[in-house]
Amino acid sequence: MVEGVGGGNGGTTRRMSNPRLLESDQFIVDIPPTPPSKQPISSSFISLIIPFSSSSSLPSPALTTALIIGSWYLSNIGVLLLNKYLLTIYGYRYPIFLTTLHMLFCSAYSSAAIRFLGLVPLQQIVSRRQLLKIAALSAIFSASVVCGNTSLRYIPVSFNQAVGATTPFFTAVFSFLITCKKESFHVYLALLPVVLGIVVASNSEPLFHLFGFLVCLGSTAGRALKSVVQGIILTSEAEKLNSMNLLMYMAPMAAAMLLPVALYVESGVVGITIEKAKGDWFMVWLLIGNATVAYLVNLTNFLVTKHTSALTLQVLGNAKAAVAAVVSVLIFRNPVTVMGMTGFGVTIFGVVLYSEAKKRSSSSRGSS
Repeated sequence: MVEGVGGGNGGTTRRMSNPRLLESDQFIVDIPPTPPSKQPISSSFISLIIPFSSSSSLPSPALTTALIIGSWYLSNIGVLLLNKYLLTIYGYRYPIFLTTLHMLFCSAYSSAAIRFLGLVPLQQIVSRRQLLKIAALSAIFSASVVCGNTSLRYIPVSFNQAVGATTPFFTAVFSFLITCKKESFHVYLALLPVVLGIVVASNSEPLFHLFGFLVCLGSTAGRALKSVVQGIILTSEAEKLNSMNLLMYMAPMAAAMLLPVALYVESGVVGITIEKAKGDWFMVWLLIGNATVAYLVNLTNFLVTKHTSALTLQVLGNAKAAVAAVVSVLIFRNPVTVMGMTGFGVTIFGVVLYSEAKKRSSSSRGSS
């Protein structure tokens, strides 16, 4: 991970990468939305994220939802840009330690939001068995995020987003392998353009890098695996946690797992970071801002689900991949090809078909 600074040695061929054009997979503390609590979010918390609101004069529900969705887009795309700037242009080439900082800030922010601001009711860990289950999820989660942040040094964000859009394919595969759950023929058929699109995009990517592609696939598979495993091991009503409580418990565990790895792989990273901070306070604020936006991604994920639905979040996620890719190309000028864009479009189209097929399949099962 430390060896691949800037995304390649030389970067002169089509299959190698340009260190000033490499983008990041979004650093998202990837917590799939769990069924939200029936208790409403307190108006005092809403007033914190919507400053002009007050307990006596909250904005209309439609305006609140629009502001939350806008915040969701800004935080998701913002964390991509900040990660890219830090790890490539600025030269802070320590993605594992950066991820550890993200986890520490997410732990602190989520604890404050739940314990002091009353975002959602506090849910306690009820047994050692539940604690071990959360630790297992944290391990999968940590590996997925590290792979995603490693890939940012090798492939542009436009391609990274195309690879990330294949999550439904891996979810279907792991669901079948782990739970033997079979989907309808139409659901599996909808996955074909998802795979076909990424094959076309990979073959046409000017800055394709094999290692970056593989670790990005690993990150995508890890997110899907975590989603499936979470649905299996946190099934009882006593053990279910909403996404914000789950983040509060998982983030410190993930940080504890990642810190020894960062110290070993990125030797001297703590001392280097302290020295850089002494000479450049801008880096301190950059790291704090980066970690804060990473938490806001998870907060807005939760709020979008709370004010709309998990399906809306899924639709927004599909659109976000395309928006993020376009923004990254406009800002960082990484080269793209017509075939590459076509492949990305086919993948997104396949994801939309998959979502619709899943919805129809669930509806038919419910009515039968």
